[in-house]
Amino acid sequence: MIKGFLLILLITGGIVKAQTLPVNEDAPWPSYMLHQAVAKSFRIAAAGKAAPIYVDPDDWKGVLRAADDLSDDVRKVTGTSSPVFKDKNFAGEAILVGTIGKSHIIDRLIAEKKIDISAIKDKWESYLIQTVDGQLVIAGSDKRGTIFGIYDVSEKIGVSPWYWWADAPVKKSTALYVKAGRYVQSSPKVKYRGIFINDESPSMSGWARAKFGGINSKMYVHMFELLLRLKANFLWPAMWGNAFNEDDPMSPVLADEYGIVMGTSHHEPMMRSQKEYTNRKNEIGPWDYTTNAENLKKFWYNGLERNKNFDNLITVGMRGDGDVAMGKGDDEANIKTLRKVIADQQDIIQKVYGKKTEKIPQAWAIFTEVQRYYDAGLTVPDDVTLLFCDNNWGYIRRTGPDKEKKRKGGLGLYYHIDMNGGPWNDRWINSTTIPKLHEQLNLAYQTGINTEWIINVGDLKPKELPIDFIMHYAWNPDAIPADKTWDYTVNWAGKIFGKEHAKEIADIISKYTKYNLWRKPEVQDPQIFSFVNYNEADREFKLWNDLAAKAEALEKKIPADAKDAYYELVLYPAKASAGVAQIYLDAGRNNLYAQQGRVSANDYAQQARDLFEIDKQLSNRYNDSIAGGKWKNMMSDVHLGYKQWSMPRENSLPPLVDVTPLAQPTLGVAVEGSTDAWPGAEKKAELPQFNALDKKRHYIDVFNRGTGAVEFTAKTNKPWIKLSMLNGSVEKEQRIYVDIDWQAAPAGNVEGNIEITQGDTKIPLLVNTLKKAAPVAKLPYYGGYAGEFSIPAEQFVANIPGKYAKWIVLPDLGRAEACMGIYPVTAPSTTPEKAPRLEYQIFLPNTGSAKVCLGVLPTQDVNPTRGLRIAVAIDGQAPQILDARKGFHDEFKEYTSASLAMSPGLKPLPPLGNNYALVSRRKPRRDEVFDNLRWLDVNLEVKTPGMHKLKIFMIDPEVVLENIIVNPNDKYPSYFGATPIKHKANVTPGGLKIPENK
Repeated sequence: MIKGFLLILLITGGIVKAQTLPVNEDAPWPSYMLHQAVAKSFRIAAAGKAAPIYVDPDDWKGVLRAADDLSDDVRKVTGTSSPVFKDKNFAGEAILVGTIGKSHIIDRLIAEKKIDISAIKDKWESYLIQTVDGQLVIAGSDKRGTIFGIYDVSEKIGVSPWYWWADAPVKKSTALYVKAGRYVQSSPKVKYRGIFINDESPSMSGWARAKFGGINSKMYVHMFELLLRLKANFLWPAMWGNAFNEDDPMSPVLADEYGIVMGTSHHEPMMRSQKEYTNRKNEIGPWDYTTNAENLKKFWYNGLERNKNFDNLITVGMRGDGDVAMGKGDDEANIKTLRKVIADQQDIIQKVYGKKTEKIPQAWAIFTEVQRYYDAGLTVPDDVTLLFCDNNWGYIRRTGPDKEKKRKGGLGLYYHIDMNGGPWNDRWINSTTIPKLHEQLNLAYQTGINTEWIINVGDLKPKELPIDFIMHYAWNPDAIPADKTWDYTVNWAGKIFGKEHAKEIADIISKYTKYNLWRKPEVQDPQIFSFVNYNEADREFKLWNDLAAKAEALEKKIPADAKDAYYELVLYPAKASAGVAQIYLDAGRNNLYAQQGRVSANDYAQQARDLFEIDKQLSNRYNDSIAGGKWKNMMSDVHLGYKQWSMPRENSLPPLVDVTPLAQPTLGVAVEGSTDAWPGAEKKAELPQFNALDKKRHYIDVFNRGTGAVEFTAKTNKPWIKLSMLNGSVEKEQRIYVDIDWQAAPAGNVEGNIEITQGDTKIPLLVNTLKKAAPVAKLPYYGGYAGEFSIPAEQFVANIPGKYAKWIVLPDLGRAEACMGIYPVTAPSTTPEKAPRLEYQIFLPNTGSAKVCLGVLPTQDVNPTRGLRIAVAIDGQAPQILDARKGFHDEFKEYTSASLAMSPGLKPLPPLGNNYALVSRRKPRRDEVFDNLRWLDVNLEVKTPGMHKLKIFMIDPEVVLENIIVNPNDKYPSYFGATPIKHKANVTPGGLKIPENK
């Protein structure tokens, strides 16, 4: 584990002493705040008095404004504001704020050798906070360095960066002190860190119109402040029918004054928004560089001239009008055109700025079809940042190529936690987990993508948590290793809601995002999860139900000043997400039960309708009541009833079926493992096999197809078949559990029968049991005498490091408890002989072929020079190498332009060829992107029955292992696969077998 370190110089009696103290692991910025005086500490506020703030009036406007914010933050916390003096002279115990070379105050302290700025001088966005001669100094290396230092103090005294955007309560205190010492904050590891407001209609646009009269400077100043408080520095503004520079000319002015670097999105070059073009389309002509270059160059020149005095990161390149692929020609023709476009844009930049382009920050977004152009050899000048992208759903498409590592302009990343378009929308709620963000952003950072990170955040709300994490992580990725993502989440919750409930809140927000990642709301479907196998739908419904109940119960314990924040950040996303998932589960059960003729199908239809009304109420509360109506319209995205990628006109329920009961009480029977019902089905009813190793119980559903109550009896023909009930009266349905008395059951494969009777109606059910002695096992193992079994990736019995890398646990990543990934992710590809490997103890009762399915995260083709390979072997056999790229589906090859991706007839991506989860499960909308999992299949030869070692070898470092399924049984299809059952070792240390059934 890598730890950051902070140099603190303690000044005692005029002698400087150096100490090294560890930085908090859950955040890059250490704590130095006290609530009571200690020796030589500086008093910010106490006893109704607050220290004054001095700032040079000639310092940056953003610094002056942030100083005023600090004054008001002291008031928010203590009730007494710190008076601000915009004066070059200072006296007494005061807070001295300023920028090196811009502040007479700071320069004077430097000249008098009161402060040593050698650690931050000429550095990017660095600052120091130091107590000296009874004063507190906040000195920045540049404008934003000073502003970040100011806001660092604000956060430490108790004002969350989310105090406005999430109504996070201010932590009240009667006394605020700073420890004596010198706190140096080095430069961020990622230079440009920011967000892209996108897909902002209907939610943000409706909210901004209601609150500010539009998406204008009155709104943006709140966003600028949030970014700075998060120590971010960059923004792509809203562009759906919005023109940042022209809708309100004060927006760019204030952005620059605040200290925000502005850019434009991946398809809006040269500081010109798409709307600025569409407003002038008749004047400019077509957005076609092959026929209209001169007019487009003039358009770009004028836009750049307008913004040249502001702090910009200029997007270069060109895509088609409206976020589509450019031109009517083939890729070769488009590449030729793009070369001309970029050369001419460079010429314009040089003319406007009157300096070499290498001095002007620029970025070229390698987005969708542009990836193909880059792969085909299209290059841009060395001073331009290459902005690589993800697959629209949070998996990066390239790691930093070796050939670009020395590029002057560096490498950047455009990443989505919100998506409107192909392969499908992902807009409404947060469905991005912190562990997933960590895994993907670490992969980017470690491979040199560290110049710019721009994150598509949609409406900003309700993506507060991932935004906060990404901006913290971008400052110093080493401060938050994979095994500390939970600590970060607890810390985040604690800062907003206090330590008392921090772990409970972290648990709720971690789970709702994780569960959403199983199936994002927009791609839910009533048939995704199995209602008859492995209790899958029941388990998922309960998990969501328990989560919503926990969030509701905790709300009662939250203090009044934090209830608005709790609703926005915790209760609404958890309960509303649960409601959507449960609507689709209820609809699926209704559809199945209606097919079986159950009158209870109507109850599930009504339950879905009730949840639909609750969903409306939850959104209405968010929009109309929370924070006194502050967020009116903000939760307006349609999120139920998607039938294609694009947002429906309104929320709608999935298809529901109402059953008309028969006139008389009529028996129906269904069994676990089958969607059929009896009487009526052609084949005989049969329960899944019972076996003595797993000792699972199975169930029978007795239900009514008519009015009144069904009087039934249940009996068995074998005394060792045990039923949870033998008779009853059923108005709707009753579940009977079937167990086996394994002490009394005969050995071997034995059949028995159960008979369910109503009057003259008799329904026989077959029971099949398998009783064999438990295999001798020195280690815990998975597997059994029959059927499919699954192994969580982290449940290995051995983890053997390789020559250059090792497997590590990535907690809470993926669908279950953890995944296994490679450290370091920059390790070289290798052969099985030199590779790190994982070993799993498995029991295979038969010789012959065993099918093994590896569930890996859907990592993209990040390094096309080699592959995405992993190897599998059993015992000492030669490893078989699997390449995840074989059959790999790149949605950007399918959706070659956004015009295709935005077409109403867009279909989900086709499944991979030989794919266990996608083919054998035969569910709608199945795809590795939607499932967040890719399956790799291999057949292994089992030469002897018994215990075996299944070995998994790293070949390429980016492959992340989540799950292993052995001998998939297509008779019992499901989304997750068989529930893992880990068998205990049954050999004592002395080598004696433990008696069976003990």
